[in-house]
Amino acid sequence: MIATSLKRAATRAAAAVCALACAFSLAACGSDESGKIRIGIKFDQPGLGFKKSGTYVGFDVDVAKYIAKKLGYSEDQIIWKEAPSKQREAMLQNGDVDMILATYSITDERKKAVSFAGPYFVAGQDLLVRKDDDSIKGPEDLNGKRLCSVTGSTSAATVKEKFASEVQLMEQPGYAECATALFSGIVDAVTTDDIILAGLASASRGKLKVVGSPFTQEYYGVGIKKGDTELATKINFAIAEMVNNGAWERAIQDNTAGTDYTPNPEYNPPTANEGEEL
Repeated sequence: MIATSLKRAATRAAAAVCALACAFSLAACGSDESGKIRIGIKFDQPGLGFKKSGTYVGFDVDVAKYIAKKLGYSEDQIIWKEAPSKQREAMLQNGDVDMILATYSITDERKKAVSFAGPYFVAGQDLLVRKDDDSIKGPEDLNGKRLCSVTGSTSAATVKEKFASEVQLMEQPGYAECATALFSGIVDAVTTDDIILAGLASASRGKLKVVGSPFTQEYYGVGIKKGDTELATKINFAIAEMVNNGAWERAIQDNTAGTDYTPNPEYNPPTANEGEEL
């Protein structure tokens, strides 16, 4: 009986030590995540964050890998987690991930719940059209046209309110579905951030193109836990180094290959200075 009691006490003590270690660890407790970094990305955005045959590719992925390496993590120490737009703040607040790179625009409203490092890219809302369509050169040309965007997105509303009140809107659950509708002739254009459209154009193998007339600015940041200025400073240093040594430009080119896409030079590459003083 004494031996059994001692064994139970030892088990409880070990569990308590594990729980305490979890509280202070960057990664969650458990053999699968111990000593690793958990990064949230999109799994369904070609050119940015895309899950392909068990691997992860895209510009966001490349930036995340670079940052992780500067933080002391190899690629096999990264745990990739899907970060749907509506769940990003909750994932950071709950400690499900250590950072998020998922076309995550820095806004004052979001900064009430989480902090950001970066920005690492400045996107602009643009249009995707068929390669042989020269009739649409900007949002002003969309009156009477059929436009696709994702359900719940503000992109289509921006076009209708500011540029083309007579545009016909079609909503789809994802941008891949919009691209399919565009290729098949069901719609005339797709609208969202230009780098997302560039990824879709690259995946189309030359059948689709980005118009190249961005009309908004979206500052993509690295989402982190609220108030973590030390981590923000480290991430900003990594982003600045990536820009200065040419790795940032190479990542853009690799992930938009086969298109004529060029980031808006007025805003890119951006200066990463967000989140160091909160």
